[in-house]
Amino acid sequence: MKKTIAAFFDIDGTLYREGLITEIFKKLIKSEIIEPERWYNDVRDYYIKWDKRLGNYDDYLIKMADIYIEAVKGLHKTQIEFIAKKVIKEKGDRVYTYTRDMIAWHKAQGHTVITISGSPKELVREMAIKHGFDDFIGTEYILDDNQNYTGEIVPMWDSVNKSKAIQHFIDKYNIDLSESYAYGDTAGDFSMLKSVKHPTAINPTKELINKLLEDTKTREKIKIIVERKDVVYKLDANSIDV
Repeated sequence: MKKTIAAFFDIDGTLYREGLITEIFKKLIKSEIIEPERWYNDVRDYYIKWDKRLGNYDDYLIKMADIYIEAVKGLHKTQIEFIAKKVIKEKGDRVYTYTRDMIAWHKAQGHTVITISGSPKELVREMAIKHGFDDFIGTEYILDDNQNYTGEIVPMWDSVNKSKAIQHFIDKYNIDLSESYAYGDTAGDFSMLKSVKHPTAINPTKELINKLLEDTKTREKIKIIVERKDVVYKLDANSIDV
C-alpha cells in the first residue's frame, strides 16, 4: 500500500494570527455566558504581561481555556457550535499569508492536509472546513448522554497529546513521516515538528526556539518563518539570539 505524505498544521499563532480561544471567549462574554468581570479580574493581568513581553503567551491562553471549561459546563453542544460558526465566519480570514499559501501548495501537491490544534474542537472544525483541511483534531470538551458539556476535557495543546494525534493519523492515512511536513509556533508543537522530515516554525515562541536549539537533529532541519505586516522572513535557527 502506497504511503501518504501529510502536512500537519497548528492553528493558533501558526495559521490564525492569534488564539481562537480569545475570539470565542469574547463571544461568550457578549452572550452573557461568561461574566465580563472574569476578563478584568482573572485574565487581564496575564494579557498585559504577555503584551509587554514580560509573560508567557501560553499562560494567557491557558487561563482563558480554564474559564472556558467552567463556562460551557452544562451548555448544550449546539450552543457552542452556533457561536463557533459565527466566530469563524467573522474572523476566519485573519490568517498568516505564508501559512495560507502553504496549505494551498500542499493541496496542489496532493498531500493530506491535517490540522492539530489546542483550540476547542468546534472552532477547529469550522476552520478546517473554511481552509480546506482534509482532517482535524482539537481539544475535546466531553459531552454527557444529553449532549451537554460535562466540564471534562481531552486537551490538544501539549506535545504528548499532539504525538498521540499524529499516531492516530498515521494509522488512519498510512502516513510516511519521513517525507511529511509540520508547521507550529509553540513548545506544544515541538513533538509534531520533530517527528517529520520538513518542519517549519512560524513566529516561534522563545520556549520553542530553545527546544529546537537543544535538539541537534531538529535544529538542522527546521525552517523558521517570521511574518510581520506584509513581509515574510526566512531565518536560520543558529542565527537567532534568545
